[in-house]
Amino acid sequence: METIIDFLVKNWERIISNWILHAFLVVLCTLILNKLVRKVLHKLEQRAIASTKTLWDEAVINAAQAPLSLFIWVSGIGLAAAVVGAATGAELFSAVGVVRDLVGIVSMAWFLVRLVDNGRDAIIEKRRESGESVDLATITTITKLLRISVIITATLVVMEALGFSISGLLAFGGIGGIAVGFAAKDLLANFFGGMMIFLDRPFSVGDWIYSPDKEIEGVVEDISWRLTRIRTFDKRPLYIPNAAFSTISVVNPSRMTHRRIYETIGIRYEDAGKMEAVVRDVKKMLLKHPEIDSSQTLIVNFNSFAPSSLDFFVYTFTHTREWVKFHEIKQDVLLRILRIIEGLGAEVAFPTSTVHIDPGTEREPPGAAAGELARGPGLAAESLPAGKKNLSPAKKEGSAAKAARRPASKKADTGAAGTEKKARTARKAKSG
Repeated sequence: METIIDFLVKNWERIISNWILHAFLVVLCTLILNKLVRKVLHKLEQRAIASTKTLWDEAVINAAQAPLSLFIWVSGIGLAAAVVGAATGAELFSAVGVVRDLVGIVSMAWFLVRLVDNGRDAIIEKRRESGESVDLATITTITKLLRISVIITATLVVMEALGFSISGLLAFGGIGGIAVGFAAKDLLANFFGGMMIFLDRPFSVGDWIYSPDKEIEGVVEDISWRLTRIRTFDKRPLYIPNAAFSTISVVNPSRMTHRRIYETIGIRYEDAGKMEAVVRDVKKMLLKHPEIDSSQTLIVNFNSFAPSSLDFFVYTFTHTREWVKFHEIKQDVLLRILRIIEGLGAEVAFPTSTVHIDPGTEREPPGAAAGELARGPGLAAESLPAGKKNLSPAKKEGSAAKAARRPASKKADTGAAGTEKKARTARKAKSG
C-alpha cells in the first residue's frame, strides 16, 4: 500500500497532466450525470402521473428524456474530444464545437417534436375520458403544422450554424415560390381548400355528407391537405380534391338534431265522413308516441282532393338521429295509422277509374244473333251472309242506281253464265 501511495505522490504531476485520464474522467462524469438525470426525470414522471391533473407535466417530462440524454452524452463526448484535441493538436478535433452545436439544435428540435406528439395524445385521452367529442382531423392537422414548423426552423438554424446565408436563401425562396405557385396552382388551391375545411369545419371525420351539386355522398374517412376520402354507401372510396369544396354546397345530415317523418296518406271518397275522426286519432297517437318529439312541429291535416282519394299528411320529428332506428320508428307509426283507419271502418285508397255510361246511348239487343245488326229505330234486323258488309241506306241506294244503269245485255250474259256454271257443278256431282 505504501508503495502505491509513494508512486502516486512521486508521479502526481505527470498523472494529472495526462490527457487520457482527463478524457476518461469527462466520459465517466457524463455517464454518472446521464444516469442521475434519467432517474430524476423518471421519478418526476411517476409523480406527475399519480398526482397532477394538468396535461402538460407528463408530456414535457416524457418528451425531454431521450433528447436530454442525447445532449448530455454529446456534450460530454465533445468535451472529452476537445481535451484530446488540445493535447494532440489533431485537426480532426477542430470540428468538435460545430458538431456539438448541431447536436444541440437537433436535440432541441427532437424535444419539441416529441412534445407536440405527446400533447396531441394527452388532449385526445383527456377528451375521451371526460366524454367530450374528439375532432381527430383538426388535432392531427394542427400537430402536423407544428411539427413541420419545428423542422423548418431547426433546418434554418442548422444552416446558419454551418455558415450558410439565410437571407440569400430566403430571397431565393421568394423568387422560386412565385414560379412554384404558378406551376402548382391546383396543388395550392387544394392546400388552401383543406385549410378552409379545418378552419370552418363544415364536416369532420365520421360525418355523413352529400352535395346536391355533385354526385358526392358517403361517410368522411380522412381529410388531408390535398384530398378528402369519402366512403360511399356501396363501400367504394371516393377521393375529392379539397378545392372542390369551395365551389359546391355540402349538406351534413350527421349534424341534424332530429329526423323528419313526412308522409301523405289517402282514404276513399266513400269514407269522407270519417276523415275528421281519422285525423284526430292519428294526431293523438303521435302526441303519445314515446319516440316522437312533440315539442317540435307536429301537423296532421286533411290536405287535398286527389283523383282517387282524400289525402291527409303527417309531419313530425323523431327523437333519434340514427338511420336504422329512424326507419323502425317510421314503420311503427305507419302501421299504427293503418290500424286507426281500419278501426274506424275506412280503407286506404288506391288508384281507380270510374266510367259513367249515358243511359240514352243505343245498345245491341240482348237476344240479337252474332251476325245481326240493328238498322235503326223501327227497322227489322237483316241477316247478312258472312263476308258481306252492312251498307248504310245511302250507300245501298247508290248501288241500286249503278245496277239500273248497267246494260241489259251485260245483265243477261251474267245470268246465263251463272246458269251454265250451276249446270256444270250438278253434272260433276252426279258423275262423282
